Amino acid sequence: MRILGIDPGLANTGWGVIDSIQHRSRPVSFGIIKTNKEVDQSSRIFSIAEQIAKISEQYDIEYCSMEDIYFTKNISSAIAVAKVIGAITYSLVKRDIPVTLYSPLQIKSTITGYGNADKKQVQEMIRLQLGLTKIPRPDHSADALAAAVCFATFNNSLERIKLK
Repeated sequence: MRILGIDPGLANTGWGVIDSIQHRSRPVSFGIIKTNKEVDQSSRIFSIAEQIAKISEQYDIEYCSMEDIYFTKNISSAIAVAKVIGAITYSLVKRDIPVTLYSPLQIKSTITGYGNADKKQVQEMIRLQLGLTKIPRPDHSADALAAAVCFATFNNSLERIKLK
């Protein structure tokens, strides 16, 4: 199964593609989509959704896993991220690609076994789980790969339960 993981953001949206075959995940590709802060917000959001659609076509994506919105103090940036999530979701569901959202806590717990793991711990575990020689850079792409691995892990668990 081919999974697209996404770490949504208005300035930088991370993406990562993995294959999950027989309960093993392997990296296919990853990167980020950068937007220019000088451009209006609507155009930036549209551009992100369009580029994600192209990535989904290029890599023949079957499922998408995206980190859900999280904020503590800055509600204005959270609203922008929520708009990005909505645009990406619309773009992918329109192409019959199901989108699953996971909280940062769910992703961290799945990847490291600890919901309060820091960014470096998650990145190192992604490096190890995907057999990479280096931590994926930039950070947003590592976070996107973590979202994809989270989906694969949940899906593998569901398959095991169905077999019993």
